[in-house]
Amino acid sequence: MHNTYTAVVKNEGDWWIGWIEEIPGVNCQERTREQLLDTLRITLKEALESNRSEAIAAAQSHYYEEVLYV
Repeated sequence: MHNTYTAVVKNEGDWWIGWIEEIPGVNCQERTREQLLDTLRITLKEALESNRSEAIAAAQSHYYEEVLYV
């Protein structure tokens, strides 16, 4: 299953800067647009994995996972 996220990117001098709209704190900068998009994908994946681990740890045991559609 693939989820879709929105990257907001801009060129600022010698740097490309980007943010993921849907996930606060996921932002990166790189020298090229392609590098930026790759780094954003990696950073987004790490953030989602970390958030999932934190949620499961907070639930401790006997929890359910429910899929939500918005």
